[in-house]
Amino acid sequence: MAVYKRGGVWWYEFTFNGERVRESTKQGNRRVAEQMEAAKRTALAKGEVGIQSHKKIPTLRQFAPRFEKHIEAACAEKPLTVEFYKSKLRFLLGYEPLAGARLDRIDEATIEGYVQNRLRSSSRRKRQIAPATVNRELATLRRLLRLAHEWREIQRVPRIRLLRGERTREFTLSPDLELAYLQALPPVLADVATVLLDTGLRLGELLSLAWPQVHLEPANGARFGYVTVLSGKAKSGRSRNVPLTERAVAVLRRWGPAEGGLVFHREGGAALSATWLDQQHARARDAMKLPKEFVLHCLRHTFGTRLGESGADAFTIMRLMGHSTVTVSQRYVHPTPETLEAAVERMAGLKLQKLPTKSPTVKGVEIEVVQ
Repeated sequence: MAVYKRGGVWWYEFTFNGERVRESTKQGNRRVAEQMEAAKRTALAKGEVGIQSHKKIPTLRQFAPRFEKHIEAACAEKPLTVEFYKSKLRFLLGYEPLAGARLDRIDEATIEGYVQNRLRSSSRRKRQIAPATVNRELATLRRLLRLAHEWREIQRVPRIRLLRGERTREFTLSPDLELAYLQALPPVLADVATVLLDTGLRLGELLSLAWPQVHLEPANGARFGYVTVLSGKAKSGRSRNVPLTERAVAVLRRWGPAEGGLVFHREGGAALSATWLDQQHARARDAMKLPKEFVLHCLRHTFGTRLGESGADAFTIMRLMGHSTVTVSQRYVHPTPETLEAAVERMAGLKLQKLPTKSPTVKGVEIEVVQ
């Protein structure tokens, strides 16, 4: 019996009259799967079921335009995301063994060949390709193949392993260093950085923030004003409210408020350029001789780290920062022995409901209740 298990489900595969027959039994029991395979063989032999003619499976190069159209529609509000996927796709198509392969023939070996080829190449600046760069390309390929599977172009998505050794940007600003950093910035970037530090917004979220989303005064008995983030990187990050500190409110008041338009803008109302802000940040960072890994996104990481240090749980951090899963938020939570003991102490201090005044009895025997 040519049955095999994939995940928790048994499949069968055999050849009949020169044609390959492969189907899922949708069963977790091997004996049932073998019986279904036998029934399929018998039906084919009797001519009760014909071999279905399969449509021609496209190559990666042929499927790429469909993938690009899907990304353009799914990420219409995020032009940078669209360009990101298109740029990574160009690298994938540059490797002929992968680009010319049918989607169902792209397996782990083909992907490994692409990885080794990329690691042997160099960037435009004659530098070795970083693991993070290859991982972004592999993530693009994985999304493309999953889409092909969803559209029933292929029956299996190969396992794509990301490379280890990817550098993570975990630089955080200490309070003392923060003051020196903000003082070294030009006024516009200093305001942007302050709000990023106090709200944890992504730079793109902040630059797209419009005045109707800003509420400087507390509402409905709240203690703080807030901003409403309408767009985010993850589904859970769409439409979330983030409270404002007094410092953030003071910055926002300098830029408005106005009835409409972007909060942070150039003359004429156009949005600030993220590239320009990055360049201004890099100049100040280099002048202060801070590490290269300190990028503007580290201000968001600093916000999350401070939430964790203040005792916020992972679910609260997830809600404030708009993470896709609580797993991402858990990296900011580092319970100390003191916080663990304080949690148990709070639990022990809870006032339990009063016990009944009448002592309970078991089979007529009264039991003494210790208060």
